[in-house]
Amino acid sequence: MPSPYRALFTEPGTKSFSAAGLVGRMPLSMMGIGVVTMISQLTGRYGLAGALSATMALSAAVLGPQISRLVDRHGQRRVLRPATLVALAAGAGLLVAAHFGRPDWTLFASAAGVGAVPSLGAMIRSRWAALYAGTPKLHTAYSFESVVDEVCFIFGPIISIGLSTAWFPEAGPLLAACFLAVGVFWLTSQRATEPVPHPREDHATGSALRSPGLQVLVATFVATGTIFGAIDVVTVAFADERGHKGAASVVLALYAAGSCVAGLVFGLLRFSGPAQRRWLLGVSAMAMSMIPLLLVGNLALLAAALFVAGLSIAPTMITTMSLIEKHVPRANLTEGMTWVGTGLAVGVALGSAMAGWVIDAAGARAGYGVPVAAGAAAVVVGFLGYRRLRRPVTGRGGTVEQHGEREARNLA
Repeated sequence: MPSPYRALFTEPGTKSFSAAGLVGRMPLSMMGIGVVTMISQLTGRYGLAGALSATMALSAAVLGPQISRLVDRHGQRRVLRPATLVALAAGAGLLVAAHFGRPDWTLFASAAGVGAVPSLGAMIRSRWAALYAGTPKLHTAYSFESVVDEVCFIFGPIISIGLSTAWFPEAGPLLAACFLAVGVFWLTSQRATEPVPHPREDHATGSALRSPGLQVLVATFVATGTIFGAIDVVTVAFADERGHKGAASVVLALYAAGSCVAGLVFGLLRFSGPAQRRWLLGVSAMAMSMIPLLLVGNLALLAAALFVAGLSIAPTMITTMSLIEKHVPRANLTEGMTWVGTGLAVGVALGSAMAGWVIDAAGARAGYGVPVAAGAAAVVVGFLGYRRLRRPVTGRGGTVEQHGEREARNLA
């Protein structure tokens, strides 16, 4: 591991909470595709499978920021454990209802409860921020976490689909639930690195989403999520039309691998210019990388195009987290990070639905028009909101750096 990454783990407890975060985030890429595989095998109803997956995503989009807001107020241990128990109970209900062929409404009710799953990525990033706020190490830490995200998206779907098809239909979602339980309870047992919670009086101004800069980031990532959701669906259909449906998972893994490589390299670099400029360049590069997808005619070219497209993802995500740190008060940092994930989740649901409609009407190749249009929308929102991103938070509790200085003075 290059020395900047190795230096991250010199602080006590960093290896343990990072490992717990990896385990706890595996369900992020396993649960949705696992439920689709399970339901399609048990019932043969792909429409129902997709609707349940969308229900989980939208429920998480609604509940996730509220859970993270409670975490900012009361601490990770006090909030994450009960929230995870709710999600696990709902997940168990979904598996049982699917196995015994219960009415559809019971499946949807359980799927909505699964949305109580906490955003482990935001929890880990907030721990890094508590340790390294105001230092170059925080950029490296965010880069490392983006790589961890991509590792989960490379291996998670392969594990989930493989278990559900080779063992029994419920195996994929069941293992995802086990990962969630182990990851959350392991993480919350580590009290020494848990960020200090902020009492209710620090949240008198309300939600982190009141920040104009965060509003721009969330809106842009709705469009970005639309890109991700559409590419998943269209790539499966594209491979299916060419008689190699199984190859879709490999092609999509290369998309995530491109992001993983870029994230590793990006974490080694040091930048002096404004973060919002790098962010806008990243969003623009992501949008431009969608255009070649309209021209590919076989899976080999598609795999190459998606690998190149993936190179812009992690750097853009890393810079986004740095901007959240500047535009959201420290007392709302976890909530702010979760709102970006919420935008992505909403976009994924929209992208999946829109791509499906286009594929049914005009075929898989035309479906790549959806991520192209979504990329263009992301660029438009980014340019329109650029001025907001140039004005970081100076009040309402201050930035991470300001808050860290204040805590140091209080301890002194």
